[in-house]
Amino acid sequence: MKTFYSLLLFGFLIISCKQNATHTTKTPQDTPKQQKFAIIIHGGAGTILKENMTDSLEKAYKAKLTEAIQTGHKILENGGTSLEAVQRTINVMENSPLFNSAKGAVFTHDGKNELDASIMDGKTLNAGAIAGVTNVKNPINLAYEVMTNSEHVLLSGKGAEAFAKEKGIEQVDPSYFFTEKRYNSLQRILEREKQDSISKAAAFYDPFIKDEKFGTVGCVALDKNGNLAAGTSTGGMTNKRYNRIGDSPIIGSGTYANNTTCGVSSTGWGEYFIRGQVAYDISAQMEYAKKTLTDATRNVIQEKLTKLGGTGGIVALDHYGNPSMEFNTKGMYRAYMNDQGELTLGIYEENEN
Repeated sequence: MKTFYSLLLFGFLIISCKQNATHTTKTPQDTPKQQKFAIIIHGGAGTILKENMTDSLEKAYKAKLTEAIQTGHKILENGGTSLEAVQRTINVMENSPLFNSAKGAVFTHDGKNELDASIMDGKTLNAGAIAGVTNVKNPINLAYEVMTNSEHVLLSGKGAEAFAKEKGIEQVDPSYFFTEKRYNSLQRILEREKQDSISKAAAFYDPFIKDEKFGTVGCVALDKNGNLAAGTSTGGMTNKRYNRIGDSPIIGSGTYANNTTCGVSSTGWGEYFIRGQVAYDISAQMEYAKKTLTDATRNVIQEKLTKLGGTGGIVALDHYGNPSMEFNTKGMYRAYMNDQGELTLGIYEENEN
């Protein structure tokens, strides 16, 4: 009899284990919905507070973000490539004085505008980038030219400008990039340096100046062929010296795209994004640790980057077209559109939207 009850108990345990295993099995409903195409953008992250924003300026930012993302969305909807969508979307923001990119670029310590950009193809892992250019109207277009029509990945300064001229990329007089708002920001910082009698190094890393570098623009797109592309464009950091280059033109830091995982564009304090290889780290966690995009971006931005002391954020799409807009600052200009044309738009922290 004891043997009979032992066998009966063993049988119940086997059935129970099978039932539990059934509950943990992945169901079709758990599989992310595949978007036919999708697009996501950012216009920079930083201390962006609603109480410091006028109604008219808020409307202007939202209108330009909407214009930019709808430009890329239309390209994707009509069967265009993700690379084309990324370029044209970023062009809209590069041509606006609202963002720290091209037309709205910040000024260096010497009163110049030095522009950086990068773009990456998730299908081939090919990439192109430029840094420190001063006369290229749309830096992202030059980055694309480096990717597609050169044997290199990163060109800088006068060499990049010479390459732009050879390839017929539109160039402008440096005065094109002058905006009174950005120029006045530099003057305030220079005046503060004099008044406080602080060292150049201290001024460079001063908290006030630290927030002056945000405003980088970026875009990630997934096209109908299942190809991801990512791009980033920036004017860098106000009052930067010595031809400083941040993360935006660095593949793996400011931009990364891989069809097997995700596409990422970064914005924030570039030195930390370079040290943490933020964009690539997100992709690597998805590939090797099998994390979701949401889990990977949260870990990188909210834990690893924050622990390093870095501030900023990212926008990203996984290969299904699902989005992530992760940031550890008080706000980030951002937008996302799926294949149904539904628009998600944000500026402030989630609880302020």
